[in-house]
Amino acid sequence: MTADGVHLANRITHTLMAWYQANQRSFAFRGTRDPYRVWLSEIMLQQTRTETVGPYYERFLRRFPDVFSLAGASQEEVLKAWEGLGYYTRARNLHKTAGLVAQNGGVFPQTAEELQKLPGIGEYAAAAIASIAYDQPVPAMDGNLNRVISRLYMITEDIGLPAIKKQLRGLGEQLMPKSGAGDMNQAMMDLGATICLPGTPDCPRCPVVGLCKAKALGEPALLPTMKAKKQPQQVPVAVTLLTCDNKVLVIKRQEALLKNLYVFLLKEGDASPQAALSTFRKLAPRQIFVEEVGAARHIFTHRVWNMRIYTANIRECVPVKDGVWADLDALRELPLPVAMNAAKAQALNMLGGTVENDKNVLK
Repeated sequence: MTADGVHLANRITHTLMAWYQANQRSFAFRGTRDPYRVWLSEIMLQQTRTETVGPYYERFLRRFPDVFSLAGASQEEVLKAWEGLGYYTRARNLHKTAGLVAQNGGVFPQTAEELQKLPGIGEYAAAAIASIAYDQPVPAMDGNLNRVISRLYMITEDIGLPAIKKQLRGLGEQLMPKSGAGDMNQAMMDLGATICLPGTPDCPRCPVVGLCKAKALGEPALLPTMKAKKQPQQVPVAVTLLTCDNKVLVIKRQEALLKNLYVFLLKEGDASPQAALSTFRKLAPRQIFVEEVGAARHIFTHRVWNMRIYTANIRECVPVKDGVWADLDALRELPLPVAMNAAKAQALNMLGGTVENDKNVLK
């Protein structure tokens, strides 16, 4: 790196660190260097908005205050505590990692390279944990940092290209201070989340606008350059609330999507009343009628469930593989995914309860 490059990087770092100290956002998971809490927050922040995480983070810590209590819990207990955050693979990996760390005396690895060897910790999370908990000078290259750095240095190539990713990471490394790397990462995250926004950067409020090459040489709103995202697949789904003796049938799902979570009877690919009937035809030899009671939509990473919700009732609560005939209390205790929220509200109402009285729903 040239002397001018070093000087520019130092000015950016100094300016952003000072700005962050005066303007950092306040979150429940900030202000700690405890590796367990930093790790937990970073896993929760994957695929979830920063503003959303706080209440779930605090609730999870009340249930599992340290890595040993988390490691000693059952997977179902962990999934229940995770309820509402979605992307449940994160919770399963969290549980696996807790077990490995507990076996190591509760000590987490201290480098990004070693952290990446644990389940569910990718390159970004490893860098964030290492920099915040252990002050390791590694940039946490998320969408915010890629956008901020590509604008500061006027990187016009597609940031998805391996060579450009490497270039951006190298520039990020130049911005890391000898001490306070975690604060510098969070400063760039906050800048990207509040000022250096996608499409509409608020340049007049930016503390480093005078150092930004994109602002000086072109239009920062056009950066970063990215390949268009593939549109998610639209999937019709029939959801059936099958009741019997004031209980509703839920199934412990075995498919990869929502694995080991409890769902109502589902038919993916068809949301018609006939599809709803097909989900329980073997359980009811006589003619049963279904009634449509609602609709819901849930967005996963690569697909969208467009759900129609039905109810039906049978006389005998026959045993069902991986199934539970859940009464009101059991339904509230079982881990159901966010995708089932609308159907769960209908089921609670049918069984004589309300969503407002469900202690597991965060207001």
